[in-house]
Amino acid sequence: MQAVRQRIIEIIKSQGSATVAELAENLEMAQVSVRHHLDILIGEDLVFAAGVRRREGAGRPSQVYKLTAEAAKFFPQRNTVLAADMLEELKTTLPPQDLRELLLRLAQKTANQAPRFSPGEPLEAQLDVIAAFLTEQGYSAHWERQNGTYELHACNCPYTGVADQHPELCMMDQAMIHQLMPDLIRLESRVLDGTTHCRYALQLPVSEQKVS
Repeated sequence: MQAVRQRIIEIIKSQGSATVAELAENLEMAQVSVRHHLDILIGEDLVFAAGVRRREGAGRPSQVYKLTAEAAKFFPQRNTVLAADMLEELKTTLPPQDLRELLLRLAQKTANQAPRFSPGEPLEAQLDVIAAFLTEQGYSAHWERQNGTYELHACNCPYTGVADQHPELCMMDQAMIHQLMPDLIRLESRVLDGTTHCRYALQLPVSEQKVS
């Protein structure tokens, strides 16, 4: 992020909110320049206009700006450390089968949030729904048709930094995706093994296989 805009979100973060005048004073910049940077931050969904603040005495009220939830990614996070530590504690306190059952329940919980298919909905329409759902969950998913198969690609691992230490998370992901498309899908490659993305193949019945 451009340095001035990074500083703007840091100021708003520390104060909770800020006006253009307050930001201009902190940055030692002209207010027109501050407004330019705020417009960009608003367009990037990092800042929003949260109302007005009335001054004491005479004078026009000032627009107040706050950070959106999306701006949190520009500040240090310990989510990965916390998740890794919690998994490590679970692995030392739970028997392996209990840990597996816990992760499978989490996989089922995620799968249950996916939209339901209509009866008889075509496979490609189902794949559209699944890819969109997985993308919302952070997997950057899409599907492709190959000779006799469909492939579902998960191009991002939302557990990067944790799954390399705790491959049980890959099992959880696989279980979740199998819940979305039961009996049809198998894992072909995965990021944990050094590939660029996880790839799942859906083998079609022989009667439906056609050369694409």
